[in-house]
Amino acid sequence: MPERDMTSPATDGHQRAAGREQLETAATVFALLADPTRLYLLWLLAQGEADVTELAAAGEAARPAVSQHLAKLRLAGLVQARKDGRRMVYSLRDGHLRRLVTEALNHADHQVTGKPWHP
Repeated sequence: MPERDMTSPATDGHQRAAGREQLETAATVFALLADPTRLYLLWLLAQGEADVTELAAAGEAARPAVSQHLAKLRLAGLVQARKDGRRMVYSLRDGHLRRLVTEALNHADHQVTGKPWHP
């Protein structure tokens, strides 16, 4: 198998570096995404910012559980929060995460529905 050039630039200007630190950090992100509730919260936040009450209502989840998941995501640097009056409003940290969540769910949609794969 030919060796791939892992330093060629990605389409967004980043270098494709597969060093140990990048791999471990990516694995941590994937571990956080492995929980369906957290993945759903990230998908909701990919649509726009929201507070805990809105996220709990959309996900039909208990507010304390949503708060705990958001705390983990915030600690990992995947979401950020800002104060809006008495509310904390959450949003995704960056577009990379938005695209990752969207692509993961698009991939899952093909598996679940049997739709043909894209080239």
